[in-house]
Amino acid sequence: MLTFLHAADIHLDSPLRGLEVYQDAPVEQIRWAARRAFDNLIDLAIDEEVAFFLLAGDLYDGDWKDYNTGIYFVNRMGRLREAGIPVFMVSGNHDAASQITRALNLPDNVTLFSHKKVETRILDHLGVAVHGQSFSSRAVTDDLTRHYPQGDPGLFNIGLLHTSLNGRPGHESYAPCTLDALRSKGYQYWALGHVHQREEIARDPWVVFPGNIQGRHIRETGAKGCTLVSVDDGQVVAVEQRDLDVLRWSLCRLDLGKCDKTESLPEMVREALEIGREEAEGRPLAVRLVLEGTTALHGRLHENSAHWHEEFRAVAASLGDVWLEKILFNTLKEQLPFEDFEDDSPLAALRKSVEGLHFESSRLLDLHSDFEQLRTKLPAELLGDDDPFSPGEEELAALREEVKELLMARMQQGGRHAY
Repeated sequence: MLTFLHAADIHLDSPLRGLEVYQDAPVEQIRWAARRAFDNLIDLAIDEEVAFFLLAGDLYDGDWKDYNTGIYFVNRMGRLREAGIPVFMVSGNHDAASQITRALNLPDNVTLFSHKKVETRILDHLGVAVHGQSFSSRAVTDDLTRHYPQGDPGLFNIGLLHTSLNGRPGHESYAPCTLDALRSKGYQYWALGHVHQREEIARDPWVVFPGNIQGRHIRETGAKGCTLVSVDDGQVVAVEQRDLDVLRWSLCRLDLGKCDKTESLPEMVREALEIGREEAEGRPLAVRLVLEGTTALHGRLHENSAHWHEEFRAVAASLGDVWLEKILFNTLKEQLPFEDFEDDSPLAALRKSVEGLHFESSRLLDLHSDFEQLRTKLPAELLGDDDPFSPGEEELAALREEVKELLMARMQQGGRHAY
């Protein structure tokens, strides 16, 4: 029986985003998180005595600031060389964007597949064939699998590929392909990369996204790591997720539907954060706290949001390595305000307009050209998977509700004075 490791989307030296505003943030964990997670990956490969090691793209995060990133990687590959572990890798869209990457001399135990054509490496002593092709540019829109060869029936065939498959939310459509196309090649395992959330697409054959090894922002929550695969008599007999991350991101939703006393809020938040802390298994934890539900506390929360921000941050700080990345007040009021207003009064009409407020797509698109001009002037490190100019549905919904609540509060104050 043999074992091998499958990892992807390392993004070496990519910064963690969302905690920089806090003076007490875990600076060292933020700065070196990707390297520490990668060290965990190298240690795992050596401890498990794997037969070989697969990297399915996006080892780097674009151009390096200097050669230190590359020197670090070569050093870690040297550790695998000393352990007798060969490495097979393809470049992904972020790797292809780096000019320095192409000039890096790799140790002789590392095979970087060509970006010009599909290549095959056969490990005769293991009865294994690894097929792969790197990205030639940042945006590869062709189906690379069309040129992958048919699997050798006498070998255990692995396809190494950086791809969005048939599309995944939050990821660009690079090297798209279908599950049927992968199956048609007759391989026993497809080692995919590009999608940062772990996903087992299929088991006949095995088609796996291992996810990235370290979450970098709040859109990459939960355990992060690699996949350890065991093979016996030419068949996959075990596929295991192994966690590698050194700081974990968590989305904590707290329903206040049954809470009617503000005095109860700190303890409720504490209990919720303690659950997340237990799930992180001793790792530092970055949390986005979302307060939701229909509650009598709705108005008081919004009126004193600054106070509650600091109150909840203090609760998190008291737990040790827990930081609140953001706090969202998404609660709903128990009843609509201004019920006593006459239906034909100006305030009643204004109330209805505010309650029906929507951010229509067409109106947002009207602002696109202005935002795009500003976006092109920003440094590359501010953009990427968590591009602030590409807000998700949750961010837009939260923004809409905050605007409505602000208008409602102003109207209510004005209504009281008018009447």
